[in-house]
Amino acid sequence: MAAAADGISSQRELDALFEQAVRSTIAELEATGSPVVTDGEQRKPSFATYPIHGLDTLAENGVVIPFADGHTRQLPVLTAGPFRYQTHADSYLLAAQRVARRPVKQAVISASALSLLYPADGIDGYSRDAFLADLIDEAEADIRGCLEAGAYNVQIDFTEARLSLKLDPSGGLLRSFVDLNNSVLDRFSAEERRRIGVHTCPGGDQDSTHSADVDYAGLLPLLFELHAGAFYLELAGESDPQAVLETVSGILKPDQRVFVGVTDPIDPQVETPELVRDRIPLAAEHIPLAQLGTTDDCGFAPFADDGSTARETAFEKIRARVQGTELAAEQLDA
Repeated sequence: MAAAADGISSQRELDALFEQAVRSTIAELEATGSPVVTDGEQRKPSFATYPIHGLDTLAENGVVIPFADGHTRQLPVLTAGPFRYQTHADSYLLAAQRVARRPVKQAVISASALSLLYPADGIDGYSRDAFLADLIDEAEADIRGCLEAGAYNVQIDFTEARLSLKLDPSGGLLRSFVDLNNSVLDRFSAEERRRIGVHTCPGGDQDSTHSADVDYAGLLPLLFELHAGAFYLELAGESDPQAVLETVSGILKPDQRVFVGVTDPIDPQVETPELVRDRIPLAAEHIPLAQLGTTDDCGFAPFADDGSTARETAFEKIRARVQGTELAAEQLDA
């Protein structure tokens, strides 16, 4: 990708490498026994910026996201309207479906994350309200395209949710994020929303986090106000998972499912199937089995230049999750 950006290699060469990477990733995921697979986001420059890659109305001095180990990521900033996605996620989905033998799940970025592109001092001739209206349209199209293309389900990445409480402990920013994302979700029918989920975590980049020090208790009540059918929660990396599950138990609605994290991507130690199995009964004490599933805490490398986790480690952890979940299901008679 870097070589193509520098003009050293052609787009055709890059596309061939993308195709090879997607085929390899899907084959390895299917080999783990996972009943649903993804393309590993192999074609994305990052989980957050794929819709705006190549947009020519961006500047570099956007919001800075600091991580606990001292490194940062910086978003670009929008310089002019109207705002339009350059790439929609259904393009990745369709390419994955051509080689997958199992149902494919597709991740999309939240509208709230992309709302951070709008500059604090505004844009002449393009108000924030106009930008948000365009953003909501584009975010809806991103999800709808995936549903119509036959995605098993669509996961909205909402990693900035927990970070927002670090930036604004009052919860006002988080509330605005939830309201914005609900403006997108409310455009879908109840049946469609059952296939839409929301992922939240304290970030995971270069084996570091941006908001792990923020208590889940301040996040979860507002998070579960999102009009989504499923919630994918980081849990394996939490110091007190029982407290998190107790909070979830008190706010979970009958039409919502919770997928709890049972593997920690930023921990180099690979979980065993038995460890995964033993983590699930605790969740089952608080969440009805019909509403319970398992997931990984976060992406293994959400930015294309993050080489902190080896592919082999990622697939070993996923295999442990699949096998451990099967062991727990037998134990719980699920």
